[in-house]
Amino acid sequence: MAFGQSLIDWASLDAAGRKAALARPAQRSAGDVTEVVRTILEDVQTRGGAAVNDWCVKLDGAPPRRIAITPETVSKARGDLPPADVRALRMAADNIRVFHQATRPEDTAFIETTPGVRSKLAWRPIGAAGLYVPGGTAPLFSSLMMLAIPAGVAGVRERVAVTPPDKSGGVHPAMILAAAEAGLDAIWLIGGAQAIAALTFGAELDDGVIPACDKLFGPGNAYVAEAKKQAAALPGGPAVDMPAGPSELMVIVDRDSAPEIAAADLLSQAEHDADAQVLLVSTSRATIDYILSEVEAQLEGLPREAIARASLAEARAILVRDLDTACEVANLYGPEHLAIQVEYADELVDQIQAAGAIFVGRWAAETLGDYAAGPSHVLPTDGGARTLGGVTTASFMTSMSVQVVTEAGARALAPIAARLARMEGLEAHARAADLRSEG
Repeated sequence: MAFGQSLIDWASLDAAGRKAALARPAQRSAGDVTEVVRTILEDVQTRGGAAVNDWCVKLDGAPPRRIAITPETVSKARGDLPPADVRALRMAADNIRVFHQATRPEDTAFIETTPGVRSKLAWRPIGAAGLYVPGGTAPLFSSLMMLAIPAGVAGVRERVAVTPPDKSGGVHPAMILAAAEAGLDAIWLIGGAQAIAALTFGAELDDGVIPACDKLFGPGNAYVAEAKKQAAALPGGPAVDMPAGPSELMVIVDRDSAPEIAAADLLSQAEHDADAQVLLVSTSRATIDYILSEVEAQLEGLPREAIARASLAEARAILVRDLDTACEVANLYGPEHLAIQVEYADELVDQIQAAGAIFVGRWAAETLGDYAAGPSHVLPTDGGARTLGGVTTASFMTSMSVQVVTEAGARALAPIAARLARMEGLEAHARAADLRSEG
């Protein structure tokens, strides 16, 4: 069987068993990952660009390189791709832009809570965003668009995109076109934890300067995820978007589901990375058996079969009593991607409390969301969906409250504020309020 464990009967498990059934792959938090990342970050913090260069040569097999997005490089990249590929990329970029423009936060109207006391929220873009684009085993130019386009819509002044070089030390032409569609002026070929370190501390390199960024974005392997975590924990370190590590997909099915579609979706995520995890949850044992047979049949001959098989070693097939229980399992796991492929799938959406993105019904393929539907596919993993959402335009912005008070408003509100301040033992606070209420 392709999946790493035999069928799991949810009803037969105690609390510890259920926790184990939904555990993420252990390699994501392995001690060697933590120590390697700490070493790289400390080295770059100490030696700057020289350390970045050394780690790139050691781990990427090439020194850091800046690819300028010029009319010449864009024209060459366009010529290296079939016209249909270029059109597909442009259509996807347009959809991403349309969605994020429509969902960009705007300043609220003033709200008067007390006569003469008005407040609102004002939104501003962050100054510099570091955008990590995976590319070690596949050039994920879609992730570049899913990050850089929302950042551009938000108005971020400085967008710094980094991605690992390919085996020849270069970059896929689609990555250059994606950068052009997003309006970037360059891409840096740097991968792994050393890229996160460069974005965290800044680095002077032979091809130019990478600035220290205010916030880091993007998915990656275990080393990238750990580097973001450690960078955010540094005093004065950058903010990060979310835990965005190896991909996850949970598919909920019933007797009416299409096994070939469910199997294809599971494999679409398993081929991402050996650390990716897929889960199948169903009310029907027969359906589970059928889908697992389909997974095995479709797995044969895939170009990334070995990666998919490694991922499937951490896969789970879970039998539940009913769809309400399936939703409970989904909320406990908090998947990055959740596909609901059951009859009347839309009726289950209200029961889902924790998922990065929900794909409703058999036609809503997770792959459509990965590339062209519009919302960003950069989503929280490792259970982060229980408290965090995916990347949006708002992710690249901050909100500030703006308070405007008239003299009459101050006279009305100051006595209340002063009394509350004295209840907390903060006399200076109270006196600052008193001064606003004195005639």
